[in-house]
Amino acid sequence: MTGQNEKNGLALAEKYYTEYGVRAKELKGSGTKVIGYMSALGPVEILTAAGVVPFRLKGFADDAITKADAHMETIVCPFVRNVFDAMLKGKYDYLDGMVMPHLCDSTDRTNDTWSYNLKLPYWHFLNVPHTTDEPSVEFMKDILRLCISTLEKFTGTAITDEAIAQAVKAHNENRRLMRELYSLREANPPLISGTEMTKVLVAAMSLPVEESSALIESVTHEVKNRQPPREGNRKRIMLIGDQVDSAAIIETIESAGAWLVMDDTSIGSKIYWPDVDITTDPLQGIAERYLRKVKVATTYVDSGNNYEENLTARFGHMREFVEQFKVDGAILLINKYCDPYGFEVPAIKSFIEPTPVLYLEYEYSTSTLARIKTRIEAFVEMIG
Repeated sequence: MTGQNEKNGLALAEKYYTEYGVRAKELKGSGTKVIGYMSALGPVEILTAAGVVPFRLKGFADDAITKADAHMETIVCPFVRNVFDAMLKGKYDYLDGMVMPHLCDSTDRTNDTWSYNLKLPYWHFLNVPHTTDEPSVEFMKDILRLCISTLEKFTGTAITDEAIAQAVKAHNENRRLMRELYSLREANPPLISGTEMTKVLVAAMSLPVEESSALIESVTHEVKNRQPPREGNRKRIMLIGDQVDSAAIIETIESAGAWLVMDDTSIGSKIYWPDVDITTDPLQGIAERYLRKVKVATTYVDSGNNYEENLTARFGHMREFVEQFKVDGAILLINKYCDPYGFEVPAIKSFIEPTPVLYLEYEYSTSTLARIKTRIEAFVEMIG
């Protein structure tokens, strides 16, 4: 890595955030296949081992939904509708295919709508189970093998255990590097703002794993070697939710006089904290990671002998984050009509008490930020 790149990591992240997908489009132009995927359950190790670019789809919160509603009910998750709308408008016209993991009803019940209308050369529905027992892990391995077989047929290249093991190693290293960058937020004030961090997270999920790791290293080096912000004594906020990929939301929180120092979101800590265990059969480690380690609301965790032990298995990491990052308050930002995350709100609020919690319903649109900002400002003032 050149010294120049080490000094411009944040600028590059800004570019990849603002021009989302520009690098994937370049790679497509050079002959590399680009496969999109939805949610934290997208099997990035398998896609990398297949020699394609794993490209996580995001919505465009600044854009009104104008085409998707002709094909989907308006009670479908606004994030899902927004991404589908972007696809219909040609914003992802460089994709060669897509993997749709079974996350929730909004992905499961609309899968055929996506496939029929988009007519991509490759399409695969990954039927991820929602329980974590041994039969579910074995089933997960079977559906991963099925995904591998369809990718082999599409790419014309065999996906070997060795290739999968190398992909696991590369993605684990990527996660380690991102956790190192997260650690710079423990300082008071944090060395990297929540807005900057969000742009890095979004940029990183649009790149091949090696380029993503290089970007993270560059940002980390730049942040470590710049002057820390002078402004301290702000309240330290943790954001909890699913795919929060708009920096405008984070700017709204930080403009209210707070620092966003940690998150439990599906583009952030949910995917960067759990590694894949190195196992003789690489699919074993991958299956266990996605079922047992990635904490999404649609996975049923049955752990412990009582309700408190079950809550600890599901949300114990949140308490650890509160302590490690010295969190003063948490914001639960839940997409409208998202029943899986909505049902967890009372349990999360009671579990992380006495940390103050603000619950906000979000329509995945920046047009609602004025209303949200008023409540955030009141919350920050209250905990102040």
